[in-house]
Amino acid sequence: MRVLVACETSGVVREAFRARGHDAWSCDLLPADDGSDFHFEGDAIDSAQRNWDLMIAHPPCTHLAVSGARWFKDKKPEQQNALSFIEKLVNMNHIPRIAIENPIGVLSTRWRKPDQIIQPWMFGEDASKATCLWLKGLPLLKPTNVLPGGPRARRANQTPSGQNKLGPSPDRWKLRAATYPGIAQAMAEQWGQRQ
Repeated sequence: MRVLVACETSGVVREAFRARGHDAWSCDLLPADDGSDFHFEGDAIDSAQRNWDLMIAHPPCTHLAVSGARWFKDKKPEQQNALSFIEKLVNMNHIPRIAIENPIGVLSTRWRKPDQIIQPWMFGEDASKATCLWLKGLPLLKPTNVLPGGPRARRANQTPSGQNKLGPSPDRWKLRAATYPGIAQAMAEQWGQRQ
């Protein structure tokens, strides 16, 4: 299966699919963190024009995530650009299966409600990070290894008050955006089936 992982620099999702024998590629404006040859450095819209069986897109959430809501009034043009980018990805009608991944934010009100909201702890990761999935031609992602404690448990990536532990740094956005390996494995196992 030909898989495009759009807006990914970490290679986590790409490599989960490649490990299962798929022709998987990532793309982003930035180079691949792992230096992989299976990465297009450039516009995701251009990369998505090719023939793909599946596209999993992680569009930047800087202007969309609810965590930045207090700045929304000053980000209207940036927010509209981000929404237009997602609309272009979703309208790649030659790709039969598409997943758009983003945190809780304005997509739910400015576009549509997500098909599913998942958490890393549902996939064996000791972390809390609500992640929305908007799906086209794909089934809901089934939890693979739900950790005890459910939604009320304090996870390793949280402070006692429930905030993310990552302090300010130039790479904070990239570290927070990376997909957890347990979720990537579930995507490859469940969405990598031929249909």
